[in-house]
Amino acid sequence: MDRFDAMQAFARVVETGSFTKAAETLHLSKTTVTQLVQQLEARLRVRLLNRTTRQVNVTPDGAAYYERVLRVLADMDDAETSLSGGLSSPRGRLRVDVPSPFASMILVPALPNFHAKYPDIQLYLGASDRVVDLIDENVDCVVRGGEVTNLSLVARHAADLPLAVYAAPSYLERTGHPNHPSELELPHHRTVSFSWSRTRRLFPHTIRRDGKSIDVLGRPALVVDDGHAYLAAGLAGMGALWLPSYMAQAHVARGELIPLFTDWHIDPMPMYVAFPQNRHVSAKLRVFIDWIVALMAQHAPVVSRPPLHMDTDP
Repeated sequence: MDRFDAMQAFARVVETGSFTKAAETLHLSKTTVTQLVQQLEARLRVRLLNRTTRQVNVTPDGAAYYERVLRVLADMDDAETSLSGGLSSPRGRLRVDVPSPFASMILVPALPNFHAKYPDIQLYLGASDRVVDLIDENVDCVVRGGEVTNLSLVARHAADLPLAVYAAPSYLERTGHPNHPSELELPHHRTVSFSWSRTRRLFPHTIRRDGKSIDVLGRPALVVDDGHAYLAAGLAGMGALWLPSYMAQAHVARGELIPLFTDWHIDPMPMYVAFPQNRHVSAKLRVFIDWIVALMAQHAPVVSRPPLHMDTDP
C-alpha cells in the first residue's frame, strides 16, 4: 500500500461523501479507492468511515485523522512547489476564509481571473463572519475587517474600507430623518448592530466633524453576526446601520438605502490578510495573498502606510 495514495483517497472520500465520486476525481476505479481506504484502516486498526448502501459517513476517529491528513497532504504540496518548477506554477489546496459579503460581492466574481492564472490551485473558500481558528481548522489564511490583535498571526494591511451610516426609506418614514448622530440614542430610534466576537459584546462607532468626535452605539433592535443578514435587516427597515461603501452603493443607487450624516466622517475599516506566523508561506499562499491585496486595492486602497508585518487577529 502506498500510504500517500491511501491518505489521498481517504481525504477525497470524506470530501465527496462517496467512493464513486472520489474515484472519479482521482481518475481511479472505485475498487482501487475502496481497497486503499480498507488497507489504511487495517494499518491504523481503526474504522475511519461508516458505510451503508446509501451514504458514507466519517467516524469521530476518521474526522480527527482527516484533519491531520490534510496537513500532511498540504506539506507534500508545499515540498513539491518549493522546487523551481513549482514556484513558477504553484499548485495544491489552499484553504481561505473571508467575510461573506466580501466573498459574494468582490472575491467570487473575480475568481475566474485567478483560476485562469493559477489553474492548479484548488481553492477551498469559507465565506463567514465568524472567528476562525486557523490552526485547529487548518486554514491557510483569512481576510478580516478591523484591527487584528492575535499575537500568533502575521497580517498584511490590504485595504481601508470607507464607512457611512445608512437607513431604509421605510425606517425613516416611521422615525423621521435624524439630523445629528446623537439622535440615534433617542428612544424612538433603532439601529442594527454587528457582533464581531463570541462574547457578543457591542462596540460604539466613532463619527467626526470639525475636529470633534462622538461615539454612537444607538439602541439595537437586532444584533447579528453575518454580513448578509446585517444588510438585509437594514434594507427591511429594522434600523440605521454602518456599512462599507461596496455593500451599500448599489442599494443607494436604487433608492433602497439613504445615506445619513453626510457631513460627518467615519474612520475607514482596515482590512487584513492574516496567516499563522509559524506557517511556511508556500508559493500558492504567496500568490493568493498578492492577488487578493491587488484585488482589494481596486475597491478600497490603503489610505495610510501600515507596518509591513503585524502580529494581529482577524
